[in-house]
Amino acid sequence: MNIDLYNYLNNVILPKYENNIGGHDVEHIQYVVNRSYEIINEFSLDVNKDMVYTIAIFHDIGYSVNPDEHEKVSADIFMQDSEIKKYFTEEQRKIMYEAIIDHRASLEYEARNIYGKIVSSADREISVENMLIRSLRYQKDKHKSENPTLNDVIEYSFKKLSSKYSKTNGYAKMYYKDKKYLDYIEKINVLLNNKELFIQEEEKIAKKINLF
Repeated sequence: MNIDLYNYLNNVILPKYENNIGGHDVEHIQYVVNRSYEIINEFSLDVNKDMVYTIAIFHDIGYSVNPDEHEKVSADIFMQDSEIKKYFTEEQRKIMYEAIIDHRASLEYEARNIYGKIVSSADREISVENMLIRSLRYQKDKHKSENPTLNDVIEYSFKKLSSKYSKTNGYAKMYYKDKKYLDYIEKINVLLNNKELFIQEEEKIAKKINLF
């Protein structure tokens, strides 16, 4: 990878995620980077890895500005970054712009290019525990103006994860379904199909991470 690009992304862009809503922080971005390369290797995808890395770093940068339209905000921030223009052609940047927008799990159309499919797939979780942790933190931050109780947060979490990852009608798109993801879907649905068990697991995790 281009070392100057790598340093810019990690020293200038990545630290900005410290201001992001729970579940979309530096740790999550590093996870998406790692999963992106894992998917590339697993499915033998012929892509520009500098482009993949950069897309992964930028894909949630707009969350602190507008969570509901973060994919578009993130893509705009990427396109307006003058430093990035040093490393990619206009055509490459257009592809990357589309990929950042198309990473969203609830996208109503298929991602327009392979880079969007990679980062979208990498953005899906493969660990039930990590997903439950991220969901709790996200819902607590999202509803902080309501001063929610733990029960409230767990209820929000259950509704969101059910709509996203249910095997019957979940909206989350996944273009590269490897074994890790398929195993995750089976395990998360055990909880989604048993709300009492889901609540028990979230209560354990909330205590473990000192959420309240």
